Amino acid sequence: MDLEGLRLFVRAAEKLNISAAGRDLGLAPAVASARLAKLEREVGAELLHRSTRKVSVSIEGEEFLPFAREMLAQRDAAMAALGQGRPQASGTIRLAASSSFAQLYIAPILPEFLERYPEINLDLRLSDAQFDLLEGSFDLALRSGVLDDSSLKARKLADASDVLCAAPEYLAKAGMPQNPEEMADYNLIAFRQLENAVELERDGYRETITMQADGTRIVLDDGASQRLATKAGLGISLNARWNVERELRDGVLVQVLPEWKVVSDRALWLVYPKSNVLTAKVRVLIDFLVEKIGRNPPWQSSC
Repeated sequence: MDLEGLRLFVRAAEKLNISAAGRDLGLAPAVASARLAKLEREVGAELLHRSTRKVSVSIEGEEFLPFAREMLAQRDAAMAALGQGRPQASGTIRLAASSSFAQLYIAPILPEFLERYPEINLDLRLSDAQFDLLEGSFDLALRSGVLDDSSLKARKLADASDVLCAAPEYLAKAGMPQNPEEMADYNLIAFRQLENAVELERDGYRETITMQADGTRIVLDDGASQRLATKAGLGISLNARWNVERELRDGVLVQVLPEWKVVSDRALWLVYPKSNVLTAKVRVLIDFLVEKIGRNPPWQSSC
């Protein structure tokens, strides 16, 4: 298969412009169109829909795109292993991440990353719901939790402890709970993606409380919204410490049951499909995130 044709297809799918993709690869528009047509004849499918006004990726093209990226990555890795060429950090990275985490910690450092690597573009898909890496053709994803998916490779970014907290105004009215058993008498803000049962430990003794989505007046699936709801005095919530570290430090939120530690082995992981070659562009992004966030996680300074 024509690997340069594959490279042109991937670039055209990213830019939705065949002429611009051809220019990036040093090809005249007519030559680029001819090479794409040749590739389509080879695979037996129309990969890109063309009209006089726009280019779009066909259904077959969307299905073929991750395999094209993988073949190019395998080729670059093989050549690098033979010492024939140095993989360049360039191209588009599809990154899936928690929107709450990205707002606080990733977005502020993106200008530095893009300035450091001017040949890299970022396609960010941000949601506190978890994406499927394989179906979404993602290069990399940030995941919070216990990593138990054998189809993924991962690099740990940082620990991610949890904390119970509430607004001082809410606690002034409702009172501060003195032990886990009293939590059932308080308004609880539930997070849909977390387990209902929360285990607390103090001096080797453990208690379990329930943050049930069913029967709770407020259920959220977005960490930033949960933080705002808690600040508004709507009840007690269980948050990742990275999500509320600033508010705890400034006294906007107060830790509930501070003598009790939330038992959890959750962490932040940078993950990618095991079948993917770790390309230069993904490698430099992983290293950058570890450098700027993982080496000295901001939320751990106040612990």
